[in-house]
Amino acid sequence: MVSGTSGRVLVVDDSEAIRQLIRVNLELEGFQVVTAADGAECLEVVRRVRPDVVTLDVVMPRLDGLRTAARLRASTATSRLPIAIVSACTPADLARGESVGVDGYLGKPFDPADLVALVRRLMALRDTGGSGGRRRFAYGFGEGSAGFCPQRTDLP
Repeated sequence: MVSGTSGRVLVVDDSEAIRQLIRVNLELEGFQVVTAADGAECLEVVRRVRPDVVTLDVVMPRLDGLRTAARLRASTATSRLPIAIVSACTPADLARGESVGVDGYLGKPFDPADLVALVRRLMALRDTGGSGGRRRFAYGFGEGSAGFCPQRTDLP
């Protein structure tokens, strides 16, 4: 890649192993990756590094991913920042994520190619000026994308 990077991604997950997995896969595609261990750290880091895209796990200590997304949307400085949830799929998480203004969702476990595709779609949202009014989702929400967020068969 001639430019060296495709954009800066802030990866927020309380699992160090997941943060590193996401980091490696995105860095291989030319993205610059910064990480945070929870939503509270994300809010500190986002001001300092000004990422182009944020990925958030849902279940994290101190401040969970959905409350973090809501706080990012509430701030004028980050209200148009593309945000994706990268977490285990539940219908409630999808509905809550959409209600707080998340731009996409990738269920764990995920295929690295789907992760890269999601981040690229979020970068495209950023490049087209973000979203105003009714949001167009980059991936997952309201698209009827079969297989994207598979039905969990291990749940009661």
